[in-house]
Amino acid sequence: MKSVTEPSVLARSAAGVGHLTLNRPRAINALDNDMITQIRAALDGWRDDADVQSVLLDGAGERGLCAGGDVRALYDFVRGGQLDRVADFFRNEYTMNAQIAEYRHPIVALADGVTMGGGIGLAGHAAVRVVTERSHLAMPETRIGFTPDVGGTWLLGRAPGRVGEFLATTCATMDAADAIYAGFADHLVPSAHLGDLRDALQTRADPGGPSELVLLFDETPETSRLEQWRGWIDECFSADTIPEIIDRLHAAGVPEATEAAGRMVDLAPTGMAVTLEAVRHARRAAGLRDVLAQEYGLVMWFASTQPDLVEGIRAQLVDKDRNPRWTPPTPAEVSAETVASAFEFVPARPLWDA
Repeated sequence: MKSVTEPSVLARSAAGVGHLTLNRPRAINALDNDMITQIRAALDGWRDDADVQSVLLDGAGERGLCAGGDVRALYDFVRGGQLDRVADFFRNEYTMNAQIAEYRHPIVALADGVTMGGGIGLAGHAAVRVVTERSHLAMPETRIGFTPDVGGTWLLGRAPGRVGEFLATTCATMDAADAIYAGFADHLVPSAHLGDLRDALQTRADPGGPSELVLLFDETPETSRLEQWRGWIDECFSADTIPEIIDRLHAAGVPEATEAAGRMVDLAPTGMAVTLEAVRHARRAAGLRDVLAQEYGLVMWFASTQPDLVEGIRAQLVDKDRNPRWTPPTPAEVSAETVASAFEFVPARPLWDA
């Protein structure tokens, strides 16, 4: 059992490898602000350390790397009008996401088990991204009246065809094969071999780097469901708006498409509409930092102006009635002007300090 005094992030180094373990297993290692600060500090400390040549990132427990960010704290901040604390959290987290993507040493992330939301921001930008047969990856933010962030739209915008729009708006969950196909992961390593992989990263002198070492344990995944579904995904999710997408899904005559349309009926209409455009904007962006800046503006728009964020968290995590009352209640009622206003919103504090 985890001691109350045990840190929520374990940071240690040995044999040339810095090792970061998220250590809140009862919460599936969900990220809070203190954990983000600890991760950033450890990476800062190892950046110029001649004794550290690579970094391993994993999660304590058997359930997953990271279930996401601390949205219950976000709920309290927004309800309490503490938008400065909302901004502090996201500025801290997005700085960490960029730090991981730009890190001078290769970071090996083990996305074993549940890896969602904020967990994608950790694993998705690492140099070497490992999934297992137990992996479940998703960006489920439209379920809580929000939009994918942590650089998630950067990854979604680069998924094949219209897979990014599908994953982002429907909260669909990826298995290992899906994650590799969609560009969220690089290698499939059976969970039974993760201990050997961790050991090899510290003890093997050759091959020469983490990518080559992972290949010693890599297995070829089965064909991704996303690849099999590309025909109807590309046809339906190339439509201009969420109502048009739903109409095309119903007309596709494919059970999986009909199921996706059914899921979308229950998700946040404004969240889906903004998310659809966010993925398309990110597809045209020059780099991750530009996308993070866009996401920061969008999340602050939701926190500052939209009732759906608090309502979605209430329904899923506070009262747990799973019956959110969205404003407006249907996709057809979300105006183009509302979506445009999300991308025009200027936060009181910028993401990147001058």
